[in-house]
Amino acid sequence: MIVNQLSKIINTERDVEWGNGRSRRFLIEKDGMGYSLTDTIINAGTESLLEYKNHKETCYCIEGEGEIEKDGQIFPITPGTMYALDQHDKHYLRAKTTLRLVCVFDPPLQGHESHNLNGNESSHY
Repeated sequence: MIVNQLSKIINTERDVEWGNGRSRRFLIEKDGMGYSLTDTIINAGTESLLEYKNHKETCYCIEGEGEIEKDGQIFPITPGTMYALDQHDKHYLRAKTTLRLVCVFDPPLQGHESHNLNGNESSHY
C-alpha cells in the first residue's frame, strides 16, 4: 500500500516548478502503479501552450477558474470539470484565477519532468 500526504511532498523532489505553476507528484513511475497522480497548481493570469507527445493526461478541477483552447474551441474550467487529452492534443491552458487540478498521466511521469511552455515537450513529457 502507498500512502502519502501533500504536506510531505511540498518542498521535496516531488514538488516540481513547471513555469506557470507547481506539480506535486503523489505517484510517479518508480511507485509501480502504471500511471502518475499529481496535485497541480496553475498560477492566476497565466497562459501555457502545452502538448504531451508521450503521455495522455486527464485533469479534474477542484479549485479556480480557467479555460482550455484547442483548435479555436474554448472549454471553460471550473470546479467539477474534467478534461482528458486523449489524442496528445496541443492546447492552451489559461488560468483566470489560481487553478488546482488533480491530474493522471499514462504512462507515468518519471518525476522530474517539467513543461516547455512553447508547446513542445521537455525531454520526458
